[in-house]
Amino acid sequence: MQVAAARKIVVMGTGGTIAGSSAVQGANVGYTAGQIGVEQLLAAVPGLVQAAGGALVAEQVVQLDSKDMGFDVWARLAGRCAAHLADPAVAGVVITHGTDTLEETAWLLHNLLDTTAKPVVLTCAMRPATALAPDGPQNLLDAVTLAADPSARGVLMAAAGVVHGAREVSKVHPLRLDAFDSGDAGPLGWMEAGRVRWARGLAPQVEQPAHGALVPILPDAAWPRVEIVLSHASADGALVDWLVEKGVRGIVVAATGNGTLHHALEAALARAVAAGVQVRVASRCPQGRMMDLTGTPWRDADGLSPVKARVSLLLELMQSANS
Repeated sequence: MQVAAARKIVVMGTGGTIAGSSAVQGANVGYTAGQIGVEQLLAAVPGLVQAAGGALVAEQVVQLDSKDMGFDVWARLAGRCAAHLADPAVAGVVITHGTDTLEETAWLLHNLLDTTAKPVVLTCAMRPATALAPDGPQNLLDAVTLAADPSARGVLMAAAGVVHGAREVSKVHPLRLDAFDSGDAGPLGWMEAGRVRWARGLAPQVEQPAHGALVPILPDAAWPRVEIVLSHASADGALVDWLVEKGVRGIVVAATGNGTLHHALEAALARAVAAGVQVRVASRCPQGRMMDLTGTPWRDADGLSPVKARVSLLLELMQSANS
């Protein structure tokens, strides 16, 4: 779908529930994700071209359930986003994405893309397109409206009328429509009556990406193996030792509370560090932020969730290998 104009919003489809369908008429669950193309999604939403304020361009990157998101798709998505952001005619980019790994993709793109001048907005749905009352159309309309707003910057996420930032957003509920939350940091804003209302009166400031130089090499790059390990009652560290034997490059630990670790797991992590493995410690608590670590052989995760800390460590190791 394309309407000629001087400025355009690019909508990139990756599948997910927003593009899902069910053989059971009106069903909210039991569907198959990623069945409907992005052009069909756009055609089903009245007022979308008007919300874009110009041209509306559809591009199908992939069609998958986001639980199956992989490095190859990340590389393609980052490359296509970078190309569109570099186009002076593009005002913003929207990505339709599955909910399960949306927060990981958002954080990856935040660290790779220069969004200081125009936004990348991810959106999704908790109900398939064939549901009795799907949430995808409104979320898509809000995302396009946000991407076209001249004040919008950065990698953002819009769903259920709320605007989240890539760093804070996480999926906190498996079923309800407002499944995403930004913890005690709060959302960045809200979509109201066809416009964005920023939580603090102004759009958030955006810095240059930490790993923007990686984008051109991602398709051919060797992604390092980085795994997440959970600290829990009776953790013995055997999994860490096994991962080291298998050549893991990085380990993120979802620690208890304020970054505490079972003593046996801590000893295994110390062995991993001695073997050259990079270790980061995050909290498994969904709210708040653990205090910075000092006097340890590993670094804390700078307040990131375990899954986002893994993304950061992946990029850090890739940057180091290619510098």
